[in-house]
Amino acid sequence: APTAEELARDYLWRVHLQVPRQGEIAIFNRSHYEDVLITRVHDWIDDEECERRFRQIRAFEEMLTETGTTIVKCFLHISKAEQKRRLEDRIADPQKHWKFDMQDLAERKYWKEYQQRYEAAIAATATPACPWYIVPADSKSHRNLMVAEILADVFRKLKPSYPPPKPELAKVTVE
Repeated sequence: APTAEELARDYLWRVHLQVPRQGEIAIFNRSHYEDVLITRVHDWIDDEECERRFRQIRAFEEMLTETGTTIVKCFLHISKAEQKRRLEDRIADPQKHWKFDMQDLAERKYWKEYQQRYEAAIAATATPACPWYIVPADSKSHRNLMVAEILADVFRKLKPSYPPPKPELAKVTVE
């Protein structure tokens, strides 16, 4: 949940604070998309505000890409049956209790609404510079392979390189 500090600012502020510096990599789990998903499922914002946020998210991501950030958006799609199995595992296995939250059961009742809101968010925010990758995620090994292949393709296109050595490095002697 947003902190008081975050609530005193626009909803993208907390995300922008975490955007990686040039040359760094960051992974966001959910991120600013929560502000157009749970907020719509529970009618905390109306359709007009949601459309405004879609426009703002597209503009935010466009600004980031124009200033050198590469954005890779993956939607890890699990079936309702698989979600049920995973939740039951978390309840049954003491080593997975830490993953379980009672709120998961409450939110599960909104499965259909979440699927509709995800579909709307993906359609509204997919752009040529920031496409969405829809990854079937019932099988964790297949999911991991697909995400790894997506990221490997992105890295190949980026052609990353090490930074040049600092000039003083040539004068360093290790004794």
